[in-house]
Amino acid sequence: MQNLLKYIRSLTSFSDESWMMLQPALSERHYKKNELMLQEGEICQSLFYIDKGFCKSYYEINGVIKNTGFFFENEIATNINSFGSGHPSEFNIIACEELYTVVFDKIKLFEATGKNPEIETLGRHCIRQFACRQEEFSNLFKLYTAQERLEYFETKYPEMLQRISLTQLASFLGVARETLSRIRKRRISR
Repeated sequence: MQNLLKYIRSLTSFSDESWMMLQPALSERHYKKNELMLQEGEICQSLFYIDKGFCKSYYEINGVIKNTGFFFENEIATNINSFGSGHPSEFNIIACEELYTVVFDKIKLFEATGKNPEIETLGRHCIRQFACRQEEFSNLFKLYTAQERLEYFETKYPEMLQRISLTQLASFLGVARETLSRIRKRRISR
């Protein structure tokens, strides 16, 4: 939990009193590799702080997996739309390796938010950070070619590329694995 507290304090001022008030909303949870954290059709009731490991969000369309996001240490994973609206999730979230999380329970978190302005401010910071990353990735797909997207991730998120498989990366970039291999070969031969 100490990593979570450091993460929180990197986002906003957060007193020891606020940390104590937040405790009832938090629980530690371990996921095995390939264990679902959120299944399509469920209502998202949690925010998942990633303490160790990583997970991904994805759609499955006609048996084909379309990766939409990866979440690593010191990040929050969730379906923000389902969490906020109470609508069923349109996608899955799954552990990609052994995963240790701190889970924020929605009901208990909202109770604490109503009692403590620092916890409310923390919520806004988490949502803003999550939304900024989603917008960053969305703009990549609107504005750049697959090769430019790959170069962007190599520059900005090199640790991400070291940990995810080529198949997962190709799906995330919106290209076939073979196409990604050709792009990489072409760049190496330059």
